[in-house]
Amino acid sequence: MTPTKILYVDDEAMALKYFERLVSPLAPVLTAGSVEEGRAVLLAHGADVAVLVCDQRMPGERGNELLRHAREYYPGIVRMLTTAYSELGDAIEAINTGEIYRYINKPWELESLRADLKNALELAVLRSERDSLMRDRLLAQQSRLLANRLAALLMVGSAVYADGHEQALYRYAEAVRVVGGTEPMVDWNRWDHADLLQAEALRGAAIAAHLRDALLVLGPRGDEGEALSALARSIGGEVSGDGVLVANATVFTALLVSPAGEAPTAPQCAWLAWLLWQGGQARVTPAQGGWMVRPAAPDVLREDWLADAMERLGKDRA
Repeated sequence: MTPTKILYVDDEAMALKYFERLVSPLAPVLTAGSVEEGRAVLLAHGADVAVLVCDQRMPGERGNELLRHAREYYPGIVRMLTTAYSELGDAIEAINTGEIYRYINKPWELESLRADLKNALELAVLRSERDSLMRDRLLAQQSRLLANRLAALLMVGSAVYADGHEQALYRYAEAVRVVGGTEPMVDWNRWDHADLLQAEALRGAAIAAHLRDALLVLGPRGDEGEALSALARSIGGEVSGDGVLVANATVFTALLVSPAGEAPTAPQCAWLAWLLWQGGQARVTPAQGGWMVRPAAPDVLREDWLADAMERLGKDRA
């Protein structure tokens, strides 16, 4: 939702009333009588505020302190300082430090004030649209990375344990949906495309090595009871009736959602290794105190099961 309101902060009650009367035909106006009150209004209505106009000289904290606060916590808000000519130095400092978009001299000239505020509102709309486009772009990039990681796990699983690897990866993806994993964390200012591809390739090689080691420890497939005991040891769960109760959901999701550039660990690979060992014959369901892993017969997989899993995981995070 695009913010539309103007917040004016001034310790003079008459100035607040005058500003609201002049500006309300242009946009809804919120007011506050101090920097402290201004912070409270931002906390309650920050998502609705497009423009913040603040007087500089007030008892207690000065206006530029609120503008600095808004810059840090509400960067999309267009910030403006209003001050008398004698305080021009404060306005120049605020501009030079990036705290404000513009300053407005007191006393106000009506048409100039409205023109400045109209420009500020238009800038706020542009910022909101830019931020929305950036969020959509980042979500798309993160969803693509999630899908690429799932595809890479299928290839790695096939290489290290071909028997039942598709069923294992299908159940792995199913578990991620059940527990609700987050998007992979990526610092897009750090990673360009080539560097990220290299990091992900090295990540896949490290996962393959961990899976091989884990499968060697697991050895030949045992009976159901032995399999559940091995799972409990591998992922830190507790055998409970006909399944294993797991309190920490990240054991099911780490290989897909860990930050880019972070080396995978053996514990993060344990769940997938166990699924490969068991040919994917297990299912995760919510349970009191965590998540329950129980033996389950394999599903008949459609030819496009991987594409479907990628699409479902992407939709869950949209």
